Amino acid sequence: MPETKKALPILFIVMFLVMVGFGIIIPVLPFYAENIGASPTQLGLLMAVYSLMQLLFAPMWGRVSDRIGRKPVIMIGIFGLALSFFLMGISSSLWMLFAARIIGGILSAANMPTVMAYAADITTPEERGKGMGVIGAATGLGFIFGPAIGGVFSKESLSMPFYIAGASSLFTFFLVLFVLKESLAPENRHGTHSEREPLRRAMRGPVSILLVLQLFISLSLSGLEATFAYYGAKKAGLESVNLGYIFMIMGFASAIVQGGLVGRLTKKFSEGFVIQLGIAISAIGFGLILLTNNFATAAIFLTIFGIGNGMIRPGVSALLTKTSKSGHGSATGLLSSFDSLGRIAGPPLGGWLFSLAIGLPYISGILLSVIAFMLYRFYTSQARKIAH
Repeated sequence: MPETKKALPILFIVMFLVMVGFGIIIPVLPFYAENIGASPTQLGLLMAVYSLMQLLFAPMWGRVSDRIGRKPVIMIGIFGLALSFFLMGISSSLWMLFAARIIGGILSAANMPTVMAYAADITTPEERGKGMGVIGAATGLGFIFGPAIGGVFSKESLSMPFYIAGASSLFTFFLVLFVLKESLAPENRHGTHSEREPLRRAMRGPVSILLVLQLFISLSLSGLEATFAYYGAKKAGLESVNLGYIFMIMGFASAIVQGGLVGRLTKKFSEGFVIQLGIAISAIGFGLILLTNNFATAAIFLTIFGIGNGMIRPGVSALLTKTSKSGHGSATGLLSSFDSLGRIAGPPLGGWLFSLAIGLPYISGILLSVIAFMLYRFYTSQARKIAH
C-alpha cells in the first residue's frame, strides 16, 4: 500500500488535471456544436449522452477496479478522455461529435469511482473523510481553471481547446503510468464469481439509503446550475462575466472547505456530522438565494450553498467505503452512477420548475435537502438495527 502522504498529493494532481481537461471544453462545446449544425435540442442531447454513459458504466468500472487493480482502470479512463477530446477536435459533422461524447462517457466513467476507491484504499477509516475531501477539492479546482483556460484559447479557434484538453489528458495518462503506484494488493482483489453477490446484499441494506441521498443532492445542485444564469439575470441583472466570477468564488470556497475542513471535522466528530452539517448549510444557501438582489448577495449566498454542498459528497463517499462490504470500487461506482442520474434529471427538472416560477428550483432545493436530511436519519436507525 502506498504511503498516504505521498499518494494523496499525486491523486490530487491527477484528478485536478482530469477536471481541467474536462472543464476546458465547457464554454466552447455549445458554439462548436452549433457551427457543425446542432440545434438546441441536439446540444442538450449531446450534453446528456455523456452523463448517461457515465450512469451506465461507472458501476462496471468500479467492479473492474476491484478485480484487476486501480491503476490500469484509471489509465483507461484518462486515455478515454484524451481520445474523446481529439475526436471532438477533428469532428466535422454532428455524428462524429456524438460518437466522441459516447466514447468519452463510456471510458471516462472509470475515473471518478476508481480514484475515490484508490483514496479509500490508502486511507485509514479515521482519515477517509480527509482523503475524499482532497479528491473533492481537486475536482472543484479543476472545474474553476478548466473553463477559464478554454475561454482564453477559444479566441484562437473553436477547436483549439479540444486539442489542449486532449494534450492535458495525455500528460495526465503518463503521470499515472510513471508516478502512481497500485493501491490494491493482489490478495485484496475480488474474483468475478464473488463480486456481484455482496453488491446485491449492499443494495438491499442501509448503503442503498446513502445512494438515494446522493441522488437528491445531485438533483438539487444540477437544477441550480441549470437555472441560476437566468435567475441571476432577472433578479440582479447579472451577465455571463459576473456569473463566471460568482461560480469561481463559490468553487474556491467549496474546494478550501473540502481540502481542509472536511477532514478535520470528520476526524473530530464523524462522517455523519459532516453530512448533516453540509445538508443544513446548503438548505440555508438555497433559502438565501431567493433573497438575491445584486452581485455581492449572489456571490455570498451561492458561496454559502457551495460550502454546504461541497461537504456532503466526501462525507457520503467516506461512509460508503467504510460500511460497504462489496469492495471500494463497487461502492464508489454505484455512488457515481446515482450522481450521474441526478445530473441527467436535474437540469430539465430545474428548467421546468423555473418556467412555472423563477424561485421554484430553489424552494425545491430546500425540500430536497430536508428529504436528504431525513434519509440520513433513517440510514443511521437502519445501520444501528443491523449492528445490534
